[in-house]
Amino acid sequence: MTKNSCLIRWIPAIAAVVLLAGCETAPAPKVVQAPPPPAPAAPSPYQWSEGDAPRAHQDAVALFGPLNLKPGQYLWAATIPDAKDTRIVVDLLAQLFYVYRGDNLVGVATISSGRKGRETPLGFWSVMLKKKLGYSRKYDNAPMPYMQMYDPKGIAFHAGPNPGHPASHGCIRLPLKFAAKLYEMTTVGTKLVIEG
Repeated sequence: MTKNSCLIRWIPAIAAVVLLAGCETAPAPKVVQAPPPPAPAAPSPYQWSEGDAPRAHQDAVALFGPLNLKPGQYLWAATIPDAKDTRIVVDLLAQLFYVYRGDNLVGVATISSGRKGRETPLGFWSVMLKKKLGYSRKYDNAPMPYMQMYDPKGIAFHAGPNPGHPASHGCIRLPLKFAAKLYEMTTVGTKLVIEG
């Protein structure tokens, strides 16, 4: 066999290899792009919040519709369960006070909390003392109708002037009739959370 005949014999094989080399026999790999990173969460306006105040606002809107309460106004649900524990959520930013019976929101009221330099303290609290007519030991024996103290320093929620902005010495002022009804719904030990 000559060199040319060997070459002629291999030409069809070489041509087949060249032709097949240009063919795709496997699908092209798919390029999967990672999903875009989530948008950064908007900064919370709250100095401290466990999410109770925003949730309470949503519950109030679901129950009462848009909240356009003016200073001194409040709303109660048409029916209020009797056998459930009462709990309270206070939103210092919105100046609103929410009342729950069990998991059901039953009331909302405007408040006046502690003014600058005498801010109402944030956190988890419990009612520790109740008096239908309490008096402030610190501030000229000022009357505090339907007083419910939750802080050992004497800070309480009670009926009082409600100008629509923080104006108290640290207490949470409520509309008078709202405070009276609330007084009948709570006990020593009633839980409250104050966010703001």
